[in-house]
Amino acid sequence: MIIKPKKLQPGDRVATVSPSWGGAGDPGLRWRYEQGVKRLEEVFELKVVPMPNSLKGGEYLYKNPQARAEDLMTAFNDESIKGIFANIGGEDSIRLFPYIDFDVIRENPKIFMGYSDVTVSHLFCLKAGISSYYGPAILTDFAENVEMDPYTVEMVNRTLFSNEIIGEIQPAKEWTSERLEWIEENKNRRRKMQENSGYELLQGSGVVQGHLIGGCIEVLEFAKGTELWPDKKYWNNSILFFETSEEKPEPDFIKYWLRNYAVQGILQKANGIIFGKPQDEKYYDEYKEEIQKVMREFNLEDLPILYNLNFGHTEPKFILPYGAKAEIDCMKGKFSILESGVQ
Repeated sequence: MIIKPKKLQPGDRVATVSPSWGGAGDPGLRWRYEQGVKRLEEVFELKVVPMPNSLKGGEYLYKNPQARAEDLMTAFNDESIKGIFANIGGEDSIRLFPYIDFDVIRENPKIFMGYSDVTVSHLFCLKAGISSYYGPAILTDFAENVEMDPYTVEMVNRTLFSNEIIGEIQPAKEWTSERLEWIEENKNRRRKMQENSGYELLQGSGVVQGHLIGGCIEVLEFAKGTELWPDKKYWNNSILFFETSEEKPEPDFIKYWLRNYAVQGILQKANGIIFGKPQDEKYYDEYKEEIQKVMREFNLEDLPILYNLNFGHTEPKFILPYGAKAEIDCMKGKFSILESGVQ
């Protein structure tokens, strides 16, 4: 049974960490970090504590994965800290694995949130038996130019600050992946939003339920075959969630990776799959074709699959609590989370 952390409340102390790339501490990006922190303080009334190594810069943290792991352990160990927020993703947090004390995480369940390469840290939490939250990061969503997107704010409140059932997750009305350089001159420039077409049912019928497990599909590749890879039991009766990064992998890779999941028996154990909106909607149709091709190859055409959901490498975004029971309603094309994300 996965342990749910306690909900956040205004006035709580929360930690910021850099388990992946350490750019939040680089002089040119420090303003962006401060902007994200300001939102945590002003929008959510939290008290923010950067962990000791988290702002030492990209170069230092690249060379010292143990310092990044130490910050995670410090944050989990500190009873006064009620939540932990990742500054941003990256591509090498798998290097933290030797320095993680899983007992510390297990004995101190608390909210931990991030996405992208932070998938690895979510697997740390899963291995320790606690739920964590695939969602916004400090430098991206919290530090959004001008103001945070109201959709993201609502999802943070619904998921982390309330022990009510999260319920139906409506598609965002608009989305953006526009790349505006992170320089102070752009601070007051809003990114261009585009109309969102909503969720798309790729296949399946009826209504299915299952517990959530997944992450950034490229990052999950780093963990395959290691002790970090979830036990077989975790995939049983699951709803898998997958999304792709800003590297926009070629469609063939989606095919190769999904075939691997099929050969492992993971797709056969799952009750359904949700896929996040590809960044910039690049390969939007091509990914769909590859997904459906693999399902045909393994006689899985009945597995419910919902596509183009607002999580991962797109803004605004909702939050997926690992282990929470979710539902795909194929007839209505709806996605819901059937329990609270927190206690």
